[in-house]
Amino acid sequence: MNITKEELSPVELRLTVALTENDYKDDVTKKLKEIGRTHTIPGFRKGHVPFAELKRRFGKQLTSDVINDTVYRAVVGYIDENNLRVMGHPMPVEVKEAFEEGDQEFKYDLALIPQLDIKPSADDHYPYYEIEVTEEMIDEQDKNMRKRFGTQKPGEEMTEDGVVKGSIMQLNEDGTVNTNEGAIQVTNGIVFPLYFKDKEETAKFNGKKPGDKVVFNPWKAAGGDAAEIASMLNIDKAIAADVKGDFEMNISEIIVNIPAELGEEYYNTVFGEDKVHNEEEYRAAVKDLIAGELAQNTHILFRNTFDKAMMEKYGDMTLPTETIKKLFFADAENADEAFAAQEKGIKHEIIETNLLTALDIKVTDEEILNTAKHLTARQFAQYGMAGIDDEIITRYAKEQLQKAEVRNQIAQQVLSAKLYDAIEKAVTLDKQTVSLDDFKKIAQEL
Repeated sequence: MNITKEELSPVELRLTVALTENDYKDDVTKKLKEIGRTHTIPGFRKGHVPFAELKRRFGKQLTSDVINDTVYRAVVGYIDENNLRVMGHPMPVEVKEAFEEGDQEFKYDLALIPQLDIKPSADDHYPYYEIEVTEEMIDEQDKNMRKRFGTQKPGEEMTEDGVVKGSIMQLNEDGTVNTNEGAIQVTNGIVFPLYFKDKEETAKFNGKKPGDKVVFNPWKAAGGDAAEIASMLNIDKAIAADVKGDFEMNISEIIVNIPAELGEEYYNTVFGEDKVHNEEEYRAAVKDLIAGELAQNTHILFRNTFDKAMMEKYGDMTLPTETIKKLFFADAENADEAFAAQEKGIKHEIIETNLLTALDIKVTDEEILNTAKHLTARQFAQYGMAGIDDEIITRYAKEQLQKAEVRNQIAQQVLSAKLYDAIEKAVTLDKQTVSLDDFKKIAQEL
């Protein structure tokens, strides 16, 4: 067997595999004899089928399979031995259904990943915008956190986020209660005015107290959403969209949220045992929490800034265009248009691949598992199941990683995070602290 290469372009190669009969003949003979030993063939005792009969029955297909496997393994071996970085897989120039015996020749096209002279260093300067955490932000976060960890109790007057309980009665056009058969009457109704689509309907509950009556329109409150109307009035969804009149609610109870009080119990619940001891430390911890959340925006903006700079510098790279079209867009209605639509994304992936090599970024199984566990724990927490035992989290994460799609997605997530973390450490970050509004403007301009 002999393999020669032809350079079609700086990023495209054609490999020609010259195959002689001796390269595959012994494998064909071996496999035919194996069939004779292991298969029952009508008219013959197992293991006593003449070789000529085996060749007559199975020789043509088996020869094709062996030749195809031999050639493909040789091409893959050539790629590995010569450290060729290819996109996709080797593309046969001509697809054959079957191969005849004898000396033969096969051609494969390879799309090479363009090699870019790229390695981030301290000489590279990039703007790095950190968002200022203001006292107003801390106050707002404090309000939301204390509300989240607060308690629900009956209240004497309606609050912004109060939950209203009571009877809900359908009204006639003249404003009297509809007492006819079939009239909609909800004895134990519950409404959440804060979430009404129409804020004029929300305003009707302002300042109300238990014992008060409110005339409101469920259809307007729900924005015409049949499912919401059906849930509010305990009626079938099929008729809910046609219920557009007013209703009267006789308020029996208002449930209000009582924010958690600052103190040791609250501090331990929010930040863990013995982490925060007083209000000053609490506000500092809240500030750090906000800063951590805002830092994600900083990282994302840096990533976009860096990607844009890389595209401006390397975007004119030469691509193995024709081979890419055959590899990835052969089934497209118009391969040229499909390629043009994806060209920028392809270049971005090539730049990222070169960066991964330059910075020697790799992902371990342990990192994939740890990320899967983190995502699993966060998912449980969203359903109010915080503090799940690590053994359970680990078992569930491993089950998810059995799915190839999930594993690949998490591996790519870890790889990308490690890459941009390494880039931030490799380059010089010209840090600036800006307000949230200014940060938004900068991000929009980018």
